[in-house]
Amino acid sequence: MSAGGAVEPGLPAAAAAPSPAPARDPGPGHLFRPISAEDEEQQPTEIESLCMNCYRNGMTRLLLTKIPFFREIIVSSFSCEHCGWNNTEIQSAGRIQDQGVRYTLTVRAQEDMDREVVKTDSATTRIPELDFEIPAFSQKGASTLCSCQVNEEAVAERIDEFIGKLKELKQVASPFTLIIDDPSGNSFVENPHAPRKDDALVITHYNRTLQQEEMLGLQAEAPEEKLEEEDIRNEVLQFNTNCPECNAPAQTNMKLVQIPHFKEVIIMATNCENCGHRTNEVKSGGAVEPLGTRITFHITDPSDMTRDLLKSETCSVEIPELEFELGMAVLGGKFTTLEGMLKDIRELVTKNPFTLGDSSSPGQTEKLQEFSQKLDQILEGVLKVHFIMDDPAGNSYLQNVYAPEDDPEMKVEHYKRTFDQNEELGLNDMKTEGYETGLPAQR
Repeated sequence: MSAGGAVEPGLPAAAAAPSPAPARDPGPGHLFRPISAEDEEQQPTEIESLCMNCYRNGMTRLLLTKIPFFREIIVSSFSCEHCGWNNTEIQSAGRIQDQGVRYTLTVRAQEDMDREVVKTDSATTRIPELDFEIPAFSQKGASTLCSCQVNEEAVAERIDEFIGKLKELKQVASPFTLIIDDPSGNSFVENPHAPRKDDALVITHYNRTLQQEEMLGLQAEAPEEKLEEEDIRNEVLQFNTNCPECNAPAQTNMKLVQIPHFKEVIIMATNCENCGHRTNEVKSGGAVEPLGTRITFHITDPSDMTRDLLKSETCSVEIPELEFELGMAVLGGKFTTLEGMLKDIRELVTKNPFTLGDSSSPGQTEKLQEFSQKLDQILEGVLKVHFIMDDPAGNSYLQNVYAPEDDPEMKVEHYKRTFDQNEELGLNDMKTEGYETGLPAQR
C-alpha cells in the first residue's frame, strides 16, 4: 500500500477492509512493535487476496512495526504461488506531519548502502550526479536498502549507459548524493550512529507550499479572497459610460497602480470610438492624509523631465520664476511625467479661447508668446526654475530618483491645514467619531 492509503494491486478493497488487529483494542503499544527476531509474538497477518497478474488468489501479509528513531509503519507483501508475481509496499501508520522533510545523504562508503530507507509515494527521489529524478506518486511507497535498483522503465534514452552508471554507484566507485524530499514528512533515512549526529546525513524540515498542500489533499483550493484581490490588482476593469464630448456610448478603463515609495492610485482612461475624444484622470487610492504636502523641486537638468508626477485634483502648481500659478481642480488629476505636465500647462494657457481671436489684446498675446517660449526653455533644460506642488490633501507625488535617499534638488514639507483648506476639502463638516450620538431623534 502507498503512504496515501490507496489499495494497490494484490490487495483489493474487499480484502483490505478487515483489520489485522484482534477484536479487542490492545492499544497502539501492542500493535506496533520494533522489528526483532526474538519477538515471537510479532507475526504478520495473512489475508487471501486477488492477484492482479493472473487473477487467481494469492496471499497478502501485513506487518505492523516500528522503525527505531522514526515512527510506526505498515509493511505489505503480496505473493502469488500460481504465477510467481510478488509486490512489497509500505504505508505510514501515522498522520501527515506538520512539516515536510528533506533528507540529503552523501554516500561515500559501502556501509552507507546498507542504510534502511523509507520512501512514501508522495516523496521525490533525486540523484544530482546522474541528473536523475523519480517524481512524487510515480512509485508506490517502499521500505528497502539504499542499494535498491532504480526502475529501468523511468529511463527513456541511453539505457545501457545509465545502468552502467547505476552499477558504479552501487559499488560506490565515487561519492554521490541521494535526496529524498517528502512534503508529507513520513519518509525516513536511517542514521546508523543514532542517537549521535550523522555527518553524512542532512535533515531539513520545511513548511509546505500551497501546491504541496493540494497534492496531499490537505487543501482543496486556494482562498478565494486572496485570488480575487490579486485578480483585481492585475486586471484592467471596464465599465460603460458616455463620451463627455458627443455623448455617444463609450468604455472607461480603470486600473489600480502602486507607485513606489508612495501609495496606490486609480488610473481611468476613456476613448470614444465615435468622435475620437480621449480623456484620462487619476484618483488617489487612499484617504485624505492627516497633513498637507508641499513639494518644491529645482529643475536643473533635461533629465528631470522624465520624472514621474502625480497631481491630484486638490493640488495647485506654481512656477515662481514665471509668476505662474495653477489652481486646484484645473487640469484635474493626472499621472504623467514632469515634461507632460509642463506641456499640458502650455497648451492650457496658449490655447485658452478667451485669450485668442478678437477678444485678445496685443499686450496679452505678447505675454502668452513669451510665457510659451520660457516653457520651451524649461523643457530643453536651458532655463532653471522651481516647480512647486501644494496639495492640502497630501495625495500628490513627484518621483525621487535617489530614493530611498533624499533628493538634493527636492524639498518635501508636511504642514497642518488651515481652517479654509479644510473647508475646501469638506473636512470641517465631516464627523468620523461619535457620529451616532449626534443623530436627531426619529419621530
